[in-house]
Amino acid sequence: MDKAVRSLQKNGFEVKVFNTKEQAAAALLEEISLDETVGLGGSITLQDLKIYDLLTERGNSAFWHWRAEDKSSALKNAATSKVYITSSNAVTEDGKLINKDGTGNRVASMFYGHERVYIVAGKNKLVRNYGDAIYRIEHIAAPLNAKRLNLTTPCVFTGVCSDCDSPQRICNVETVVNKKPGGVGKIIIYLVNEELGY
Repeated sequence: MDKAVRSLQKNGFEVKVFNTKEQAAAALLEEISLDETVGLGGSITLQDLKIYDLLTERGNSAFWHWRAEDKSSALKNAATSKVYITSSNAVTEDGKLINKDGTGNRVASMFYGHERVYIVAGKNKLVRNYGDAIYRIEHIAAPLNAKRLNLTTPCVFTGVCSDCDSPQRICNVETVVNKKPGGVGKIIIYLVNEELGY
């Protein structure tokens, strides 16, 4: 984790390290004010943190399509929120954020259009390099997400991505954030010394 922290900082990201998900959630609540709108990307990590409930219970306007009746409206509001919170499929030791996404809303908001972006990742998301990141996505994250969504993509049955042509495919957009881009004010990486999400 120490090597990843140094590399992420060198690449222009702010980095904070926490021992527990509760500490990370408390820090988010301290950094986000009540009058700020908050968008959330689809993420089991955020579900583990219970951050949507914590934000809405205290009065923040938070938009998460996972918990919205009108998913389309929630996605639009999340995309234009002042603050955005999500996770990354993988964080490399050389300080890159590697992701595959079905729609692209989550990954687009990671690097464009918000005043601040918080990316929360458990220690299970840390990998050595790009190759290990793709392996992790194709053998862990994508199959488990497809199974969670009750899809019938090949990875649900085989446990590994086959670069399928299924209409239910969830690996349509791949992004590599090499360094902090100019489209956002700040990108703050929260690394948590626990396993979170997949």
